[in-house]
Amino acid sequence: MREKTSTHELLGWTIVGYGFIAVALSASGRALLSMVMPLWESELGWSRSAISTAGATALIIMAVTAPVAGDLIDRFGPRKLLMAGFLILGAGLAFTTASTTPWQLILNFGVISGVGFGVVGVSVFFAAVAPYFVERRGFVMAVVDSGSTVGPLLLVPLAALLLTDFGWRFEFNAIALACVLMAPVAIYLLPKNSGKHDQLKSAAHEPMKTRLFGLARSPTFHLLFWSFLLCGFTSSGVIETHFLPYAAICGFGGVKAAGAYGLLSGINLVGILVAGWLSDRMNRPLLLAGIYAVRSLSFILLMEIGNDATLLYTFSIVFGLFDYATAPVVASLVASHLGVRVMGLSMGLLSAGHSIGAAVGAFAGGVTFDALGSYRWLWLMSFAMAVVAALIAAFIKRAPPQIVDGIAVPA
Repeated sequence: MREKTSTHELLGWTIVGYGFIAVALSASGRALLSMVMPLWESELGWSRSAISTAGATALIIMAVTAPVAGDLIDRFGPRKLLMAGFLILGAGLAFTTASTTPWQLILNFGVISGVGFGVVGVSVFFAAVAPYFVERRGFVMAVVDSGSTVGPLLLVPLAALLLTDFGWRFEFNAIALACVLMAPVAIYLLPKNSGKHDQLKSAAHEPMKTRLFGLARSPTFHLLFWSFLLCGFTSSGVIETHFLPYAAICGFGGVKAAGAYGLLSGINLVGILVAGWLSDRMNRPLLLAGIYAVRSLSFILLMEIGNDATLLYTFSIVFGLFDYATAPVVASLVASHLGVRVMGLSMGLLSAGHSIGAAVGAFAGGVTFDALGSYRWLWLMSFAMAVVAALIAAFIKRAPPQIVDGIAVPA
């Protein structure tokens, strides 16, 4: 039976709204690195490998932070966690503007901002929202995740237009200020606990190792983890970090390249919402495998762009439809197949895998380009990894396993 509108559900929608804005800011902060990479090369003399290392470091720190943040939200709720996360993220982005050497960039953007990105991440909000919805869970999570596309869609093209007049430091400081302003809002809008369901009441008293052991026994968790790790390589790792530099190599100016990235982000919004809607209505493992399969084909198109603007925008549309579309499907599978009680920890671990894959992709892109002067081999690797991710996802069982005390256990 569909949930009736109630105070409980209205609180859930409040978390959804706050999460949408939070994820939009976080994604925009990460996207700035890719946009200013060519500028740092010319203005500061930093190599693409050094800048890519800072991006990869942020993804690794996110990977370490996400499971801890997920465990904390399962046990204590989102309020204080997100307030602290926004303050850390704001500080890291502000400190980035003072970087004068690559190691300072790695520390400020990679480490400090990386912790903030890990806390103010979509996986944390998936865990915060999941207890408040059941039948519409996939679509609601898609709404939260859509913030990760709306932010870059609106802010990256705007930042490209303002870059000449105001400089890259202004843009990092603007996002940092917005993060600091979001911190106190968490105290007033977000609940102290993640929910009042019976399956969540004892989470604060349950050792993390007990829940980790339960996840380690789940074949579904392993299938989701490894496919999502490959997802990170083929999305956040190579595209988020190297798409704009690749477009510049192909001869497209900053505004046109940023417009293509903005189009990709806009189509992402459609893909996320459609995938979330479909995840409530169809075979989700098949849906997830199909998303990875079509994504793999988009890399073939990417290699053929040359200086053809039509192909550049066509890639943005095709890849955008199947980029972030994986997130609401994976989150819905976690809730049904692993259990709401371990939602935060599960999504934290999966996000860690995604970040590890993304870090490898970001670093591999910089190294490959510096060594070969081309991104072609990076796109070929991405194609192969997306195919493998599709095959792994196809092995997830359609029917969820038995749930005991909020945790999925093998039959």
